Parts: sequence; C-alpha cells; structure tokens
Amino acid sequence: MSLRRKELQGRKSRSVWLLGAMLTLVGCSKEAAPTGTADARTARTGARVEAESGSSKLSELPAVEGLSTARVFAQKLEQETPLKETTAVHVKLVPPANKELEDSLVRVVGDPQDPVVLFRSDALAEMGAIPKSPGPGFFTLFSDVPDSEIQRRVDSEARVAKGEFGETTRETVLFNGRHPAARFEGLALEAQAFRGGGMVPIANCPVMPASTQAVWEKALLVRDAAVVQDPARTWDPCTGAGTKGGAWTFAHLMREMAQGSGTTAEDFVTKWLSRWLNDYTVNGDTVPARRKMYDEVIAPWATASGQLSSLQFNSASNTWQVLLSGPLDLDIAPFRLLSIVNRIDLASSTGGGYGGTSTAGELRFVFGLTQPSPWGAGTEASCNLKSFTAIFEYGVPLTGCQQVIDWARKWAQLGARASFDATYLAQLEAMTESVVLHGKAPNKGNQSALNQLRTNEIALVLPNGQWELREFQLVDENPATGTNTPSNGLLRAHTVALTPDDATHDFQTDPDVDDLVTSTIAGGLSGVTVPTQCAASFTVPHALNGNPFLGGNALVDVPTHWEAFSANPGVATDVCARKEFSGNTCNGCHFKDTDTTDLTGINNNAFTHISPTSGIPAKLSKFLTGGGTGFMFSVPDAQFGAGVTSWPFADLLRRHQRLYDIATCQTCGRFFALDAGFLVRMEEVAGAVPFDRLSGTPGELPFKVGPIRDLETMKQLLELRTSFAKEPRDTPLGFLRPPEPFVH
Repeated sequence: MSLRRKELQGRKSRSVWLLGAMLTLVGCSKEAAPTGTADARTARTGARVEAESGSSKLSELPAVEGLSTARVFAQKLEQETPLKETTAVHVKLVPPANKELEDSLVRVVGDPQDPVVLFRSDALAEMGAIPKSPGPGFFTLFSDVPDSEIQRRVDSEARVAKGEFGETTRETVLFNGRHPAARFEGLALEAQAFRGGGMVPIANCPVMPASTQAVWEKALLVRDAAVVQDPARTWDPCTGAGTKGGAWTFAHLMREMAQGSGTTAEDFVTKWLSRWLNDYTVNGDTVPARRKMYDEVIAPWATASGQLSSLQFNSASNTWQVLLSGPLDLDIAPFRLLSIVNRIDLASSTGGGYGGTSTAGELRFVFGLTQPSPWGAGTEASCNLKSFTAIFEYGVPLTGCQQVIDWARKWAQLGARASFDATYLAQLEAMTESVVLHGKAPNKGNQSALNQLRTNEIALVLPNGQWELREFQLVDENPATGTNTPSNGLLRAHTVALTPDDATHDFQTDPDVDDLVTSTIAGGLSGVTVPTQCAASFTVPHALNGNPFLGGNALVDVPTHWEAFSANPGVATDVCARKEFSGNTCNGCHFKDTDTTDLTGINNNAFTHISPTSGIPAKLSKFLTGGGTGFMFSVPDAQFGAGVTSWPFADLLRRHQRLYDIATCQTCGRFFALDAGFLVRMEEVAGAVPFDRLSGTPGELPFKVGPIRDLETMKQLLELRTSFAKEPRDTPLGFLRPPEPFVH
C-alpha cells in the first residue's frame, strides 16, 4: 500500500459515506435517472463548458527550432558490432516511472518476455563504444541501417517537395500527446554527414503535405456520399439504393467475421444483438439489460426480413430470448455506413508500446442505426435515424517497418487524388478487403482481424436513460490475469477500454480513482507543464486495491468525466494525470474532457465524434476538426476549469501528420530482438534488472528491479547481447516512442 494510499484511508471512509448518501437519493443501479433530471443537468453542464470552449488559430502557437524537437539521432559506427550492426541509434527516453532508475546506466523497457535493452549514451562514449554522445538523457541501441535505406529517405523527401502528394508546407505542429503545443520546421536527413560518421537527427521531413479538409476526407476519415453511399459497395436501408452485400456493408463485414464461429452469420448477429436482452457480468460489473433492443432493432428487422418474431421469457434459463420464424436478412441490415476511418496514428510497436514488431494501426467502419419506414424503399426523410453507432475496429494485419510504410503510402495516394473517382474507390476497396476478409489474421479469433466492436447509444432507453458504450471482442478475457486469449466463436462482451466500473466507483469521490491518478499516474510523470507538456504512459488494471476496477460498460452523463478529489490544481503533475486518465476513458472522451456536449448539435456534437443522426455526410466533433483547417479547439479542464488550464485539440491534424510522417519520413533499420533469458543473466551479473514498467501495470515481475551504476557491469552486459540475440526485425529508427494510451 502506497503512503499516499494510507493518507487517503480517512478520506475513503468519508467518501464511502458520501457515496452512500448519494445512492440513497438516486438508487444504486446502473439504470438511469429520469431523463428530465439528466437532461437538465447536461444542459447546465454543456452550456457552461461551451461558453468557455472555443477555437483559435494554430498560427498563434509559439515557434521552436526543429532540432529541439528531435528525440532520435543516428550515427554510423566506425566498425560493425559482433552482430553486424552498423549504426548507433540514440534515443531521448522519457524519465523512468521508477525514480530509482534515474541514474541507471542501463534501461530495460517493453515486455519482459521481449525486452528492449538500452545503454546510457554518455557511458558508451566514455568507454569508447560510440564516437560521441548526443548528451544527457540519451540511451543507445544498435541497428543495421543500409545505405539504400538512407537514400530511400532522401529520395522520398525530394518527391514530397515536388508535390507527389499535393500541396506542401514547411511548417509542422508539435503535438504533446493529443495537444498542439508549438510550430516548427522539420529537418532534412543529412545523408553525407551520416555516411561520414556524423551524428544526424532522425526527425520530421523538412517539407510535408499540407493538412487540408480535402485530404482529411480522402485519407483519414472518409464520409463523403461518393463512398458511404457508393452504389457498387454499399446498400442504404432507407432508400434501397446500392448493392446488397457490397464490400462496405454491415452484412459483408459480419459474414467475414462469422466464418469459423461454428454458426451461421445470421445466427452470429442475432446472438450478438441478444446480449442486450439480459443482464450480464464482466469483471464483476453487472451490465443491465436494454430490452428495447428487441423493439428498436430485432423486431423491425425481422418484419422487413419477412419473418415472425417474439420476445419470450425462458423460466428454465431465467433469460429473455428471441424467437424467429426464420433468419434475419443480413443484406437489409438497418445499419448504414457513416465513415471508413484510417487510424494509422495508432501504429506502434507491440510489447507495451516499446519494442516488439511495428504495426499499422487500425481500420474502422462506423455505422449508424436506422429504422426506416418503408424499409429499403423510402427517402432520407423516412430514414428515422437513431442515436446508435456501431464501430468495427480492425487491427491492420501488417507488420514490419516497410510494410507499414507501404500501407501509409496507399492512404497518402488516396489523399492526393482529385476526386472520389473509380480509381479511388477501387483502391480503397482493395485496401479494406485486405483487412476484413476471413483468414487475414490466422492467429486471432475466427481468423478475423477484428480488435473490437464498440457500440455507443441512447436509442435503447429513450425517453428515459443515459448514453451507454459497450465493447465486444473475439477473445476470452481473464480479468484475474489481465489477459485476452483469441478464440473462435461468438462476439463476447469485454471490459470497456481504460474505463472504471461506474456502478461501484463514483466519478467525483472514488478513492481508487484518486489513488490511481495522484499516486500511480502522476508518480510516473516529470517535467510537466500544462497544457504544453503533458503526456502520460500508463495502463488501467482490471482490479485495483483488491477490487474489480474496469467496467463492463460505460455510462455517460453521469459520469461526464472522472475526477481525483485530492488532486491539487496548483501541482502540474496532478492536473496532467487527471486529464490523461479521464480523457482516455469512454466517459470523458465522449463528453466533458472533449466538450462533446452540444445537445442542440448546432455548434458541436454530443456524445459521439461522428454523429449518427446528422445525415450524410456525418457531422464531426470539434475534438476531431479543431473547428476547421488551421484551428484548434480548446476545452477547459473538466475538473478545475479554464482558470487552471484549457486543453487544445485538433485530432485530424495530429492523425494527418502521423500518416505522412510514416509515409514519407520514416526510416527503417534492422534491430535484434533479445531473448527473455537475457534478463535472467542480467540479474545474475548485476544483481537487479533496471526494468521500467508502465504505471498501473499489475502483477509481479520475475526478477528484482533496480539500477545498474557500474561501468564494467554495463560493458559485460553489452558483450552478452550476442549470446541472447534472436531474429532481426525491420523496425523504424524512432520505434522507441513512449506508449500512448489512445484507444478512442
């Protein structure tokens, strides 16, 4: 138990008393309070936040030198290492979460079963292993970077400057996490200096494709009617226009996902929808039924399919069940495509964010629920759009630096096209099919690349109720071990990402949330300045302080966000940690932490970042757009208000820069993975392993954690690498990015 936790014991008893008093007033179920009360509260909250939020020009951000933003330097070695590595890669690591490791000469990050081991650059220079150190705070690992890769990067810079991907700009916005912080100009790769043994920065390109609305629409978040109502690839349940079972339909995605499940696609979907008919429990959190799923979705769909349906109670199993005279017709599903989303910004490395194999992020399909009358034969006016989105989120099944670059370049090529012509549509279809078809992910459930399917709705509880988010995966989740095991079968309910159980944890007074924020997350931060330097790396455990923590669903308004009651508004790490935690929960991301609170839908969205009720094209939140090209949208801190700080957002710009950074500027090298046995040997040699684990990671480590301060010990470990080296991996030189807890 932490000292901070002990200090909170007295407060905890008072918090529990307060929570009990609140439950006496509003009840202890997750079932919502009456709509009138909730709407009045939302209207007051939304009006206050909206009055303080607003967009401002990105050009008002301070300008900084490009070199000051570089965190990776490469230096050609005079002699190859015993592993035939040709290059020293120097990385400015963030300060360790474990303060005991601050002066360690060796750092270990990533997954203990697939560790990344780095050596302090100053110490390597002192012992003559590298020609020169970039300075304090840098750590070094070694790679093979062929001259052809350096030339590829140089040639790529030249093609971008000539307009290969459209109009260009010399200015890049520096993001700290999700927040615009400054402006700078990127740096050309100094190929000649590198070849001569000089230390060169591996940074953003000096010229980048300009971030425009047209590029966003074609390469990042595709919502134009030419795509989402493409007659050859989509089918509209409202009008009947399109092709049933087309490549971008709900039916096609479900048919591919259901293969290998042991049942038909129709039964696969019916059983998924039936999860709303009965209470179920995930990680100790009982998720209440929303039986209007039958009235709003299943029954109308069955009728349109020419089938009889009924909802009956089975006394033997004590559950409500749907009886159908025949299968639902997937080809006329009431889910209409709203957007195809490129989330290559989630491209990272496996192994806790550090190390492992490069990945290509996610591909997402966003659908909105309709209840058309007549079904498939009406107009937009008879569509009856519902406040319900279903988001299919696939892990792009590509690994390795060059494959990820190729994927990024395909998106960049789409962004450069003048229109949504036949070539654009054919290329986009080829890309989506390479992800969603059965068999594209042989090691995942049903051999589907699906990571998760999320829903966000209030349609099933109107006129009384709250917005609710749920998550489903093709895995067996084990909360006790915090693991997911891919397995074939039906979609299974899963804990919602990074979000506490809001039935047992109050969003303003919970001591577990307070402890996680102010002790664990804040304790792993250093050098924080709000709002320009605030980015945390952490995990949220299934259980905290012996009790289940992650929720089986997430309600919104309330909670509108999450607070840490003992956080000090005058302490930057407390303010930053609370925002980082709350902003990455479903509740905060879909309401107060992003000011997605406009119930009128006039100035912004409410609860959704892609609106299911605004028609085609779907309206986007200002969290995404910043208020338009060249703008950022600033939101007052959800707990402390604008008097302490406001947090700026321009997420499509952030995603744009990440896309083109990968497509045009990423430089690859071959890095040797190390066997986990290296850490066993390290403990034998040094007496401890300087492993810096993410804040909030549960479980015991199989070795003693501690610093290595002896130069001779470091030298011995450097030489031992050859005995534990595994296969080399094709990895970006900048792969040692701190893991970001982005899921939304």
